[in-house]
Amino acid sequence: MVWSFIHLVLQIFLFSLLGRIVLSWFPSSGPGALETIQLVLFRITEPVLAPIRNLIPPVRFGGMGLDLSPLIVFLVLEILMAAIPG
Repeated sequence: MVWSFIHLVLQIFLFSLLGRIVLSWFPSSGPGALETIQLVLFRITEPVLAPIRNLIPPVRFGGMGLDLSPLIVFLVLEILMAAIPG
């Protein structure tokens, strides 16, 4: 029962992370539903992503930077979910 709840929480966080990644490709054009969703996903995921981003800075490609923290968190979540019994 407890493992099922933990697995569910990890899945919800994983989907929140995926939503944040996808929505980061679409700039918000001001107040509206998209901006509200982006803000909610940011507030859910940023407490986990920020410490990793502090340890591993974005990889620079010319004038751009590639943030690897979502990829690292995604992989860790997948490993944790695979290790949960049941």
